[in-house]
Amino acid sequence: MQFKGQVLKMSTYNDKPIQYFLNLSGDLIRMNSLIGKTIKLKHIGYECVNCGSEEKIYRMGFCKKCFFESPYASDTIIRPELSRAHLGEEERDLEVEKEIQLVPHVVYLAYTGDVKVGVTREHQVPTRWIDQGATFALPIAKTDNRYEAGMIEVALKEHLPDKTNYKKMLEDDFEDEVDLADFRNKIEQYFPENFKNFYTMEGEMLRLDYPYEKPEKITAFTLDKNPEFEGVLNGIKGQYLSFEGGHVLNVRSHEGYLIELSF
Repeated sequence: MQFKGQVLKMSTYNDKPIQYFLNLSGDLIRMNSLIGKTIKLKHIGYECVNCGSEEKIYRMGFCKKCFFESPYASDTIIRPELSRAHLGEEERDLEVEKEIQLVPHVVYLAYTGDVKVGVTREHQVPTRWIDQGATFALPIAKTDNRYEAGMIEVALKEHLPDKTNYKKMLEDDFEDEVDLADFRNKIEQYFPENFKNFYTMEGEMLRLDYPYEKPEKITAFTLDKNPEFEGVLNGIKGQYLSFEGGHVLNVRSHEGYLIELSF
């Protein structure tokens, strides 16, 4: 069977294990059912997720022009503390920025091989945690907008990392429970004084179960350097497809790529 289309990040459903669906131009392919089967991938072009141009993808699924112009690729996506929509100030498109920034956000702790701090819109829980490959996750603050969450994260990342090390995440086989509640209690003292009211002890730690077993060795590859790849799918974690021999592909970093997939 063969599919062809533009890659978007895998859709997920939190189950035991998590269910994954590869999105190719709107066709959803249930990847869990392909574990143990040989998959062929062929890179055949690009299609910007914003304008649809065939220009080479620059970053985050966008061509270079859209990456520097689209509100969906603005600095506040990566650095929420730069948000200004709550002040009525426009960065690229104020109406879009209001939709993204002026909604409830969650500051959280997640275990992805290390304990890290992160920010996401409340309606993206637990999707954001799954996309990062978190084994455990726990909210530590709930805010009214993105700026407030970003300011808390800035303070806390002086004490905890805010980025996921993909190799540690994929190499991790932690079986025991990480006590994120203890981390939450200890880190409360580092909340900025003006933002302490957003600290929360509500919510229980979530454990996430992936259809994945760590390989002996991990070797990441891209479709730019390997435009044709064939291998047995062994598992999935985060947004990574793990193939026989420890070869892993980050689907998220291939958004906007046009591929042919067959199995």
